[in-house]
Amino acid sequence: MSDQGWLADARTSYDTVAVSYADRLRGALAGEPYLRGSLALFADMVRAAGGGPVADVGCGPGHVTAHLRTLGVDAFGIDLSPAMVEVARRDHPGLRFEVGSMTDLDLADASVAGLLAFWSLIHVPDEAVSTVFGHFRRALRPGGLLLLGFHVGNQSRLKTQGYGGHPMKVHVHRRQPDRVAAWLRDAGFTVEAQLLLDLDETVPGAVLFARRQP
Repeated sequence: MSDQGWLADARTSYDTVAVSYADRLRGALAGEPYLRGSLALFADMVRAAGGGPVADVGCGPGHVTAHLRTLGVDAFGIDLSPAMVEVARRDHPGLRFEVGSMTDLDLADASVAGLLAFWSLIHVPDEAVSTVFGHFRRALRPGGLLLLGFHVGNQSRLKTQGYGGHPMKVHVHRRQPDRVAAWLRDAGFTVEAQLLLDLDETVPGAVLFARRQP
């Protein structure tokens, strides 16, 4: 599938489900203590390194962006879906959200102190991951912190329906943490920590902390 193909499908799919998706995730972090802990640690480490702007790439309805702001982080959100950005602006007035793609990230070099992609990399095909990680490294300051969350597994599947029963057409890629960590090292990151989540569930999750090398 071409870049334009999967990106267009993802944009259209999340435009379609934006309102239902936001309704589903509203308050979801309250029931996720390990994710909240990961975000709190991420915020602490960004502040300890001197602070600065933090990009939430693939922010969806902005609930994680808003949570980071409550932790004292200057977070802003970027999402591929214009409708999702509209919902984020509606639900979190006063915060900064903009439309953009992680495959062509419109951030200046070394302009952010931290960057996170929470379950947004799952729609990026393998062949595009190196491009995405290259943009992440370019946008981060030397020593800047990267936080990734993703589904764990060895398969990809086509998601055709979701979030209120609306039609979707996105591939969901499940990956092993060691594979993602190797890609990060190849892109110029040092991988510092790994957290595995919901190990007894059908689809576990993983969170990786990495830091841009100088």
